[in-house]
Amino acid sequence: MASTDPFDSSLDLLRRLNPKNTTPNLSSLLSLVPDLTEDLLSSVDQPLLLARCAKSSREYLLCDYNRDGDSYRSPWSNEYTPALTDATFPSERLRKMEIAANQAFDVYRELYYEGGVSSVYFWNLDDGFAGVVLLKKSVSSGPKSTGSWDSIHVFEAIDGPRQCHYKLTSTVILNMVSSDEGLGEMDLSGNMTRQVESDLPVEDTPAGSERDHISNIGKLVEEMELKMRNLLQEVYFGKAKDVVADLRSVSALSQTSRDRAVHQEMITSMSKR
Repeated sequence: MASTDPFDSSLDLLRRLNPKNTTPNLSSLLSLVPDLTEDLLSSVDQPLLLARCAKSSREYLLCDYNRDGDSYRSPWSNEYTPALTDATFPSERLRKMEIAANQAFDVYRELYYEGGVSSVYFWNLDDGFAGVVLLKKSVSSGPKSTGSWDSIHVFEAIDGPRQCHYKLTSTVILNMVSSDEGLGEMDLSGNMTRQVESDLPVEDTPAGSERDHISNIGKLVEEMELKMRNLLQEVYFGKAKDVVADLRSVSALSQTSRDRAVHQEMITSMSKR
């Protein structure tokens, strides 16, 4: 009998547990298999955490892509907290693009989310660059009604002649909790991951390529978020609504029976014509 890979088993276990508790479940799992810490942290999407930049006083999002050891890099100051002496930073050109991307997605966040926090991080690759776009918004209509939306968009940009090949992997983590005396407790938590690849034009000049990269990444993220938002609303919530309607009718059973009888009578009369 073949031995089971601990990494695959860990991922399988996390997929079977409540997505709302991914962070504490992952922490418990890492205490059991500390050798898998780096692999699991880079493979498991968790709800994003917030921190405040000491230099700019602006909030930013924490993830594995701006982490170095136990320190996290701020996209606003490009400094790690706690400070590191041998930290990894993006190149000068990439840092310039990172600043522009953070400014662009700050506007995007305000337009689509009307609040929340966004952060963008870039890093160098041998044949291009990669990055992650993070968006988070949490709402609360009372102590018993809360919700949060976390978007994690990881991309690779591989340079080519007058165009660039982009590979985008997007994950949305949704959590909604509501509780009152009439409704009881409701907990809707889950995540969705989608991937897309695209070749888009990029100018040959440095300034033009930087501008085109920001525009292309923004377009891909915007289209992916719209698709995933509509998929959540139409498929997942729509399906949940259908299941609830099958379990418990809103109208009285007698009224439902009369409606069905009228509907059947109309079909019968039309078929006789």
